[in-house]
Amino acid sequence: MKGTIIKRFCILAGRVSAGFRRVRFLREDRGDAMVEMALCISLLGMPLLVGTVEMGSLFYTSIEVSNAAHAGAMYGMISSTFAANSSGIITAAQSEASDLGSGMTVTPTVYYACSGSIGGMQYSTQSAASSACTGSSNHSLEFIQVITTASIKPPIHCPGLPTTFSLVGTSVMEVEE
Repeated sequence: MKGTIIKRFCILAGRVSAGFRRVRFLREDRGDAMVEMALCISLLGMPLLVGTVEMGSLFYTSIEVSNAAHAGAMYGMISSTFAANSSGIITAAQSEASDLGSGMTVTPTVYYACSGSIGGMQYSTQSAASSACTGSSNHSLEFIQVITTASIKPPIHCPGLPTTFSLVGTSVMEVEE
């Protein structure tokens, strides 16, 4: 009988020590790094992702506004007749940025400059430019300038950033004769 009591006690002690081993296993810090990484990703990763989406959308729309100005100037540079056709320039620019719709403003301007100083004085008429451009190698040139502007609201508003952004695209080309 004494042997059976000792045997039972040893079996019971073995079960208790196995239970303590399980509790001790739960106290170890093997999964702490994974929990800390999950918290860091949720606290830092989401704002980073949201900011990336917002800036990507802003850059895409900025490129679209610039391309619209370029398309309008390409239409106007074909000839003096096309450069004078403001509605055609506006239509060409707006069709290039069709997803902006009527939210984009297109402003075409025709001006003249002397070939000797293209970046210099700008004249509103060809006669004024021709009289100002003196010399054998200096003559008047016609230019078309298209400015596109659009105010956009980003898809996601981040605190600290403005709620609307004003984007501007400009393109200048010489009108072919």
